[in-house]
Amino acid sequence: MTVILAPSARSRGSGGARQSLVAVAQVRLAILALIFGAAVLFVIGRLAWLALAASPAIAANPADRLLPPRGDIVDRNGEPLARTIEGWSIAVHPNQLIGNKADLAKRLAAMIPEKSEAQYYALLNSGGSFAWLKRRALPSLVKDVNALGEPGIEMMREPDRLYPQSTLAAHVLGFVNSSGHGGIGMEKTLDARLLSAEGRAKPTALALDLRVQAAFENELATAMSSFQAKGAGGVILDVDTGEIVAMVSLPSFNPNMIEVAPPANNVTQSRYELGSAFKPIAMAAAIESGTVTSMSRRFDAVEPLKIGRFSIKDDHAQKRFLNIPETLIYSSNIATARIADLMGREPLEKIFRDMMFDKPLPIEIERWGTLWPRDWGRSTTMTTAFGHGIAVTPMHLACAYAALVNGGIWHAPTLVKVEPGKLPAGRRIISEATSMRMRQLLRLIVTNGTGGKADAPGFRVGGKTGTAEKPGAKGYSASENVSTFAAAFPMDKPRYVVIAMLDSPIGNAESAGQRTAGWTAAPVVKRVVMRTGPLLGVIPDAKKDLDLSELTPLIWKNPNEQHGQ
Repeated sequence: MTVILAPSARSRGSGGARQSLVAVAQVRLAILALIFGAAVLFVIGRLAWLALAASPAIAANPADRLLPPRGDIVDRNGEPLARTIEGWSIAVHPNQLIGNKADLAKRLAAMIPEKSEAQYYALLNSGGSFAWLKRRALPSLVKDVNALGEPGIEMMREPDRLYPQSTLAAHVLGFVNSSGHGGIGMEKTLDARLLSAEGRAKPTALALDLRVQAAFENELATAMSSFQAKGAGGVILDVDTGEIVAMVSLPSFNPNMIEVAPPANNVTQSRYELGSAFKPIAMAAAIESGTVTSMSRRFDAVEPLKIGRFSIKDDHAQKRFLNIPETLIYSSNIATARIADLMGREPLEKIFRDMMFDKPLPIEIERWGTLWPRDWGRSTTMTTAFGHGIAVTPMHLACAYAALVNGGIWHAPTLVKVEPGKLPAGRRIISEATSMRMRQLLRLIVTNGTGGKADAPGFRVGGKTGTAEKPGAKGYSASENVSTFAAAFPMDKPRYVVIAMLDSPIGNAESAGQRTAGWTAAPVVKRVVMRTGPLLGVIPDAKKDLDLSELTPLIWKNPNEQHGQ
């Protein structure tokens, strides 16, 4: 007999609970699996999106990370002027200091004397989280500070702008400020380019020639020291391209150590009445306008010329009638004023405006405008013809002289190297015939006149002295002047203009006690031309010269006269 027994109620309840727990666990595991799977899919998707978004930039320039943070600046021959290196900086975390703060302040003041011991003590007790102690620190200083053993002081590596030539061409280059951007000069002008991928990959070439710049700075600094001048400035300009091969402003500064605002650039920011250096410009206007048609025409320079309550005088009075070559070689204010008076305002004002004497020059670095006459009457026409009553920068004068000798074309100056075939067009301001005549007259001033001490043998230098009393609150100073020599060479085929200027030179034994341009600035030009001419491809040749046979017979020779204004 078969007996079928039903499970007890307890047994039935225990099996159902187990199955229920298993079902719940399976649901939970499924939910966790879904969550995990979703998370994995999200991470994979995010990584894929980032990869896709970043891939074009990486593919465009995979070597970008190898480039310096700021591009290099080089001269026209590729010599380094500015580059970026890894430097040291020292910082402090005042809230993390553990040592004796009074002792630490004393040590820091001895090592980094930019602040006093009291200032350092206040900084260390400020409770702040971060402060710079020294940017651009020398390795020796980093070593000494690290030896203090203070964990709250941190030595950091950061990009540092280095100017390997120190003070050379400082006003042209400028400097990079603490934010990593150009402060002044070409560093400021080229800031966007130097920070771009293209500018970082390829150095930017300036028009400067490092060798020429060094020679010019050396000669001007020597003259400035010798004549105890307050300042000096100079520029060498390519007459056909407007490229600035050298630009010197003294006193200078070291862009590697900027602690105070640098002095102004005397070549582009300082305005001077440049005196007799204006006379060739006035003469070009007279020739161009037809006021002067013959070099033999004579003008009365017997007595001072009275204009109202003022008198125009000559420093080296000849006390006779002077023709055109004699007016320039003897630097006659009287004859120049008479020519300007005969010419009238319009031709003189026109050539001044054509040479941009009425506005700032379009040059890449900091520049100022000019001091243009407020009231242009008859007396203004006379005085501006010999460089009084109008003030311009030496850079204005350099561009003007380039146009006088290069065939009559005015070119904008530039500090960036002009690549072959990319020369911007210039503006004609005088005819080729007038330019040729001016080359003869300028050469004659050096061979027979006040510019004799600028005559570098074999280089056929032409130029004009300019000595102007400095204006002040009480009128013109009888004890201070601005001495300038404006030159070009070689005059048979001009290639470069050279301007040398000394602010308030004092006569010495070298100048026979004289402080005029013929004795102070002209010798500087001679030495600069002799040192830099061969570097610029101008080889001295004593057998070459400009034909002056038409003009030299017009000069009356006085055996007792001495040149040297």
